[in-house]
Amino acid sequence: MKIGVFCGSFNPIHIGHLALANYICEYEEIDQVWFMVTPHNPLKNEDGLMDDELRLKLVRLAIDGYSRFVASDFEFQLPRPSYTVNTLDRLKDFYPMHEFFLIIGADNWINFKRWKDAERILSENKILVYPRPGYPVPVDGIPSNVRLLSSPVFEISSSFIRRALQEKIDIRYFLHPAVYKYLLDNLL
Repeated sequence: MKIGVFCGSFNPIHIGHLALANYICEYEEIDQVWFMVTPHNPLKNEDGLMDDELRLKLVRLAIDGYSRFVASDFEFQLPRPSYTVNTLDRLKDFYPMHEFFLIIGADNWINFKRWKDAERILSENKILVYPRPGYPVPVDGIPSNVRLLSSPVFEISSSFIRRALQEKIDIRYFLHPAVYKYLLDNLL
């Protein structure tokens, strides 16, 4: 199977994540997208990061009913902080029958050289880069194993969602209904 590996904090998962992953499954010949909940991204501050298990639970609630999405706690078992190179290596060890495609945003592609073992990730993996507002990707010099997606652009961020929730703003249409209900019932 062709598996899209969508690593992220998903702090929390929102409609933008889901719509993008849905697009990738339906338009990019990817059999499944695995939502790889990341315990700690070394390039991000941990302040305000929801509990690992809570973020995983919210992903499970959001993807329930769509067989091409998988919620994964795979990185929970790996050393912290989470480095994508380690995740991809281990995925290939555990699931040699699958072909993996790393899914990253244009913002991450622009900063890709800062990633641990970026050159090795690039030489050993296929990468799908989705557009992000304000991060144009020059098409000149894109390696053959990197594909720029023409997916819709979503201007939604988890930080926007968290701020709105803290301010008690009704943002139900930015979240999957089950995620919004869980957050209302249990955290707000």
